Amino acid sequence: MRVLVVGGGGREHAIVRALLRSPQRPEVLCAPGNPGIARDAGVLELGAGDVEALARAAVSAGVELVVAGPEAPLVDGLADACAAAGVPCFGPSREAARLEGSKAHSKEVMLAAGVPTAGHTVVSTVEEGMAAIASYPAVIKADGLAAGKGVVIAADEAEAVAALEAMLVERRFGEHPVVVEEFLDGDELSVLALCDGVNALPLAPARDFKRIGDGDTGPNTGGMGAFSPVPEIDDAFLERVRLEVHQPVLEELARRGTPFHGVLYAGLMLTGDGFEVLEYNVRFGDPETQAVLPRLRSDLLDLMLRATRPGGLSGAVLEWDPRASVTVVLASAGYPASSSSGDVISGLDRVPDAIEVTHAGTAAQDGAIVTAGGRVLNVTALGEDVPAARAAAYAAADVIEFDGRQLRRDIAA
Repeated sequence: MRVLVVGGGGREHAIVRALLRSPQRPEVLCAPGNPGIARDAGVLELGAGDVEALARAAVSAGVELVVAGPEAPLVDGLADACAAAGVPCFGPSREAARLEGSKAHSKEVMLAAGVPTAGHTVVSTVEEGMAAIASYPAVIKADGLAAGKGVVIAADEAEAVAALEAMLVERRFGEHPVVVEEFLDGDELSVLALCDGVNALPLAPARDFKRIGDGDTGPNTGGMGAFSPVPEIDDAFLERVRLEVHQPVLEELARRGTPFHGVLYAGLMLTGDGFEVLEYNVRFGDPETQAVLPRLRSDLLDLMLRATRPGGLSGAVLEWDPRASVTVVLASAGYPASSSSGDVISGLDRVPDAIEVTHAGTAAQDGAIVTAGGRVLNVTALGEDVPAARAAAYAAADVIEFDGRQLRRDIAA
């Protein structure tokens, strides 16, 4: 079987590796891929944003399944283009993908489905935004896609004004309204579920670390690390999340005639009063995927194929490696405000074989691997428990060097 993975980051590299572990022995292609992915799979020189060209390439290459990595192609209609071309796609339709493409729409769906979530107001001007803030800290979110950088937790009036002006006046994230949301205090939790339009099958829970600095300081990023499982989350709690967070949204979208197939990612806040949904994403999380998939013993390819069929996941049971997994992200100088490119990366050949290094923002240049993005590499280790996995991940991360390298030292601490 031939599979095409769309995307070129660390998440896609982890998906490629997981698919290659399938007993079905698929041939895996990736578009556009990266130098790390190119060592594991065939690479097509196609951008992830050209959904029509990707669908045509899938047909011409005899692809039997397209797997969407990033959110933008899904929001732009990749699954619809594949359906029109007669190729199954693991990912939701354009309309179902609005769950991530518009935070205001997502909130409306949550309310209709009865999902617990923070109070919010949708605003179109700075003045409306300031009037909607009852207390600080306040959460200010760009409505559209923002690559993980469109959320500001404003500590005071000055930060709130600056965020609103960036989003509504400077239009840093496009012509979109803004969601002003009640701040929730607690511990975050990521629960991704495979969905077949009818059933939600949760994966092992993970916790990621979004801010750039130790102690959750500095601006938000796409994610600086993650670990799985989360020790305090048991099977009973995970079942509650499925029933109260994933399943109601599947039923609401099916009621609207836009059934959801693919990965439904729920970002939760565990508060003193229970859990509330911070956001939904419509694809595998990054870097949660890098921490979760190395623990999956079930056949990911089989699960993805089943998810493309209505009700296809009925009766599916997941098997997991009992060991813990910790992923540490290595980022380039200047990230997240900017990123440095062309810095030579050394030490990759000294990483132990047991450690999984997935490429995110890398390029090949004059025979060397160099930085080519904000988040550059992901270093993932398995261990008997979280502390053991954490120690192994940091030991491996510290043999990899490049100018301006950034990493948090408190992932899974």
